Amino acid sequence: MAEKKKHILVTGGAGFIGSHLVEKLLENNYSVTTIDNFDPFYAKEVKLKNISSFHNHPSFKLVEMDIVDADALYKNLTDEYDAIIHLAAKAGVRPSIENPVAYQDVNVKGTHNLLEFAKNKKIQQFVFSSSSSVYGVNKNYPWRETDSVLNPISPYASTKISGELLGHVYAHLYNIRFIALRFFTVFGPRQRPDLAIHLFSKKILNDQPIPFFGDGSTRRDYTYVADTVQGIYSALHYTRSNFEVFNLGNHQTVSLSEMIATIEEVFGKKAIINRLPEQPGDVPITYADISKAQQLLGYSPKTPFREGIIQFKNWLLAQ
Repeated sequence: MAEKKKHILVTGGAGFIGSHLVEKLLENNYSVTTIDNFDPFYAKEVKLKNISSFHNHPSFKLVEMDIVDADALYKNLTDEYDAIIHLAAKAGVRPSIENPVAYQDVNVKGTHNLLEFAKNKKIQQFVFSSSSSVYGVNKNYPWRETDSVLNPISPYASTKISGELLGHVYAHLYNIRFIALRFFTVFGPRQRPDLAIHLFSKKILNDQPIPFFGDGSTRRDYTYVADTVQGIYSALHYTRSNFEVFNLGNHQTVSLSEMIATIEEVFGKKAIINRLPEQPGDVPITYADISKAQQLLGYSPKTPFREGIIQFKNWLLAQ
């Protein structure tokens, strides 16, 4: 008799990272239910296109609902699930400063609802998408998971810390294995349209000025989406302890100026620069120590920044 497929519940599975993850799970013979509320932060059509290649896959189910509605979770999700991979969130540092209460609602209350759901449904594995923004202004580079003092400087970052702490409570009280993954500036095909690489590439193609904040020296640890997804997939199978936090970065930094120069080179067009002051909530550098993820998850990012930009360009021009 054939072994029953494992069934994974993915929140935010129609988004940028989520759609790549769902693809990988389906390729590896999992059943996947994804929930997405198609938040109007960007167009629903973009997300539907993200999942178009597997929307009709026999092992895939899409449920349109909001994780803030606890009753809807129990009404709509009646199957048995082997794990939850929780990627759904209100995204973005800068918008969270404009509307902090909405971020608290979705990112903290929504996560709490899912942890309660996991407890009540006896789901033992819970993978949570945290963020490098939890480190805030931290001059101890590269950032390590053992940095006990987190200095968030945006409401978004504070909600991700809250999610991690809630996970620790549920791991301790209810024996749910909670794995928090701190993502570092993920990029690649299907990247959200508001994020710098996507935004800048489109503006360069359309001869529009790009917003250039500060002096160009801010640095980010850019991580290609396939590498991030490999890390999530490994976390799904992690069983050595009940609570862990992992950095999923690239252990390399790229400055704003270098990022724009790479896009210009790959696209073969010069950018028109609109110089602006530094943005509140932005940190000067993100830089991941990934030795823990390498050791415990076998995590090994393989895609250089320029190669990732080429892959992004190929996707963008095919749209």
